[in-house]
Amino acid sequence: MMRPPANAPDVTDGALALLPNAPSTAGIDVDAAERAAADLLRALGMDLRDPSLAATPGRIARAYTELLTPREFNLTTFPNDEGYDELVLARGIPFTSICEHHLLPFTGIAAVGYLPDHRIIGLSKLARVVELFARRPQVQERMTKQIAGWLDSHLRPRGVGVVLHAEHSCMTMRGVEARGSTTVTSTLLGILRTDPRTRAEFVALTQHGRAS
Repeated sequence: MMRPPANAPDVTDGALALLPNAPSTAGIDVDAAERAAADLLRALGMDLRDPSLAATPGRIARAYTELLTPREFNLTTFPNDEGYDELVLARGIPFTSICEHHLLPFTGIAAVGYLPDHRIIGLSKLARVVELFARRPQVQERMTKQIAGWLDSHLRPRGVGVVLHAEHSCMTMRGVEARGSTTVTSTLLGILRTDPRTRAEFVALTQHGRAS
């Protein structure tokens, strides 16, 4: 069985504090957001005396509060007592984020994998990490790197891979109106980046079962 050496990094179970710069409900003034939403709707020519629009500013404020607030979670890791040394991959993880340029949503699926070293992580936490970085104003490229970097620094695996497929409403609903288009980004760290065979295995697993 694989046992951490005496000087192995101390990656233990425990409550996760949100990372620096992660959004928090403590920084959101819902009442002020509702007033601002009302001002925006009026500036766009909408009559908020209309019963069908009267409650819309509040709904907008609450919706963005939800979209910009990740849920806290416990970082559950376990000793790799079985010495598992193959890829661990969670794919088809759905996410919704907010484009920081237009504040319009982009939605998609993530594939997140790693090659364990001394610790393994609870599988649901891979999806939680995706949500942690999705629920903030984002660009897809940065989000991809942040997820991979978080796993690399907290789990200290031998390699990490993250692939995001997303449809951006700022691209499909306005501007070029490229409906049905998707954007794919990836970040590979450690062995998944440097070893061609491991890299190819990861890419093949992320594609398996996807609709053509």
